[in-house]
Amino acid sequence: MTSFIIFGLLIALMLTGMPISIALGLTVLTFIYTMTNVPTESVALKLFTGIDNFEIMAIPFFILAGNFLTHGGVARRMIDFARSMVGHWYGGLGLAGVMACALFAAVSGSSPATVIAIGAIMLPAMVKQGYPKRFGAGVITTSGALGILIPPSIVMVIYCVATGGSIALDPAGHRVSSASVGQMFIAGVIPGLMLATLLGVTTFYRAWRNDYPRLPRASWGERIAAFRKCVWGLLLILIVLGGIYAGIFTPTEAAAISAVYAFVIAVFVYRDMSLKDVPRVLLGSANMSAMILYIITNAVLFSFLMANENIPQQIATWISSIGVDWIIFLLVVNVLLLIAGNVMEPSSIVLIMAPILFPVAVKLGIHPVHLGILMVVNMEVGMCHPPVGLNLYVASGIAKMGITELTIAVWPWLLTMLIFLGIVTYVPELSLWLPRALGML
Repeated sequence: MTSFIIFGLLIALMLTGMPISIALGLTVLTFIYTMTNVPTESVALKLFTGIDNFEIMAIPFFILAGNFLTHGGVARRMIDFARSMVGHWYGGLGLAGVMACALFAAVSGSSPATVIAIGAIMLPAMVKQGYPKRFGAGVITTSGALGILIPPSIVMVIYCVATGGSIALDPAGHRVSSASVGQMFIAGVIPGLMLATLLGVTTFYRAWRNDYPRLPRASWGERIAAFRKCVWGLLLILIVLGGIYAGIFTPTEAAAISAVYAFVIAVFVYRDMSLKDVPRVLLGSANMSAMILYIITNAVLFSFLMANENIPQQIATWISSIGVDWIIFLLVVNVLLLIAGNVMEPSSIVLIMAPILFPVAVKLGIHPVHLGILMVVNMEVGMCHPPVGLNLYVASGIAKMGITELTIAVWPWLLTMLIFLGIVTYVPELSLWLPRALGML
C-alpha cells in the first residue's frame, strides 16, 4: 500500500507538468511529513550526503571533456577519417556517420553531444551529396545514442551512483555489491561495438536497396593522413579505458584527466578553440552539470525514502513468492523502461528505477553489470523516440525537420536497436565476458 501511495503521488505531480526533479523532492517531503516519523534533520542530511560521492565527480569532468571536444574540431577530424575508410561503400557518408558517432562516443560520454558534434557536419554534407534528408537524420539520431553505451558514459556513472547504497542478496542469501564504474565501462565495449555494427548494416542495406551515392575510394595515403589528424582525439580512448584497466587511476580521476587532455588538444594542439572561448565552454558545462546534479540529489532522496520503507526488498520477496523467473522479470523490466522512456529522460529513469530493480534482479541471480548494460540500452532506445526523446529534438534542430517526420525517419534504425535490446537482454555474456576475461568480475 505504501508503494502505491508513493508512486501515485509522484505520477500525479509529474502529470501537472512539474519538472521530474522537483516532483521527486516534493513526493519525498510530502510522504515523510504526513505519514512517517522520520526527523526532518535526516532529510537535510541526506540532501547533502546524496551528492557527497567521489564517483559523482566524474560527471562534470566528462561533460567538460565532451564540450571541449565538441567545440575543438575533434569531431570534424573523426568524420574525415571515417569517410576515408568507408565512404566508397553504398551509403558511404551514412556509414561514415555511424563510424564517426561510435568514435566520438568513445571520447564524449553523451548522446546529445555526439548528435550535435557529428550531425552538424554530416547532415548538410549528406544532403549536398544527394542523400534524402530523412535518411541522414535517421542515421545520426540513432547512431548518436551510442554516446551513452560506448564508454566513457555519464549514464553508466549515474547507474553506479544510484545502486551504490542499495542492499541486495543473491539466491544463496549472500550480500552482493553494486557494479563499479570501471566494470561498467569495460562491459559496454562489446555491446557498443555490436550495436554500431548493426546500425551500420542497416544503413548499408537501405543505401544499397535505394542506390544512394558512393564516394570515390580513398587511397591508403589519404587514410593514413586522416588517421594522423584525428589520432590525438582517439588517444583519449586509450587513456581512459587503458588507465582504468591498468589501475593507474580511478574512473573519476580518468574523467578529470580527460577534461584536461581535451582542453590541451582543443586549444594548443588542434587550435580550433581560442582561450577566449574557454569561459563559454566552462559555463555551458557548469549549467549542464548543475542540472544533472540537482536531479541526482532529489533522486537520492527518493531512494532514501524507498529504502526507509523497505520497498525494494518487499518487491523482491513478492516476485520470488509468485515464481517469476529471470526471463520474465527482464521482459517486464524492458517494458517498464521503454514506457518510462516516453515520459522521462535517461538520468531520471536510472536514478528512480535502478535502486528498485537492483535488489530484485540480484535476488533472481542477474548480475548487476548485466542489469546496468540492459538499462543503458533501454535508455538509448528512449532517446530516439517521442515524446521526450532528447536525440530527436537535437537532430530536429540540426536537420530543420518536425518531430513527427523525424520519428518516421528513425524507424528502421530504431527497430534494429529493439532487436539488439532483445539480444543483450537474454545473452548476458555480451556484457559480462570482457570484464570477466580481464579479471574485473
